[in-house]
Amino acid sequence: MNDGDRATNESPPGRDVPETRRARLRRHLWMACGILSVALGAIGAFVPVMPTTIFLIIALFCFARSHPEWEQRLLDHPRHGPTLRAWRERRAIPRAGKVGALGTMALSVAATGLLAGWKWALIPLGVMATVGLWIATRPE
Repeated sequence: MNDGDRATNESPPGRDVPETRRARLRRHLWMACGILSVALGAIGAFVPVMPTTIFLIIALFCFARSHPEWEQRLLDHPRHGPTLRAWRERRAIPRAGKVGALGTMALSVAATGLLAGWKWALIPLGVMATVGLWIATRPE
């Protein structure tokens, strides 16, 4: 058998290599997660206690691995695009977002304390204090 008769895994220059079954499945799973995240973000736009931006950040991550055109559409969105770009470029959270997140977390701990008792409020207080500290230390 000479070199010309050997089957190779390399494709000739200028040809696209067909996507493997595993890669196609992975791309579809990333896309499904991205679509689910956008759906949850859309719900969060109308339900006051549910966040929107974090789900759109997750969708951006998923679409970057599955469907770059949809990723670009999120980045170009007139309302959410600037926030998503700031997060991607500088890991920054706008001041209004910080105030909203920290205020909502404080209200949640207070509501838990009033409705379930203050000893039960200690559980979410520990988690939210940690997350709140992280949010507060992000650049604006």
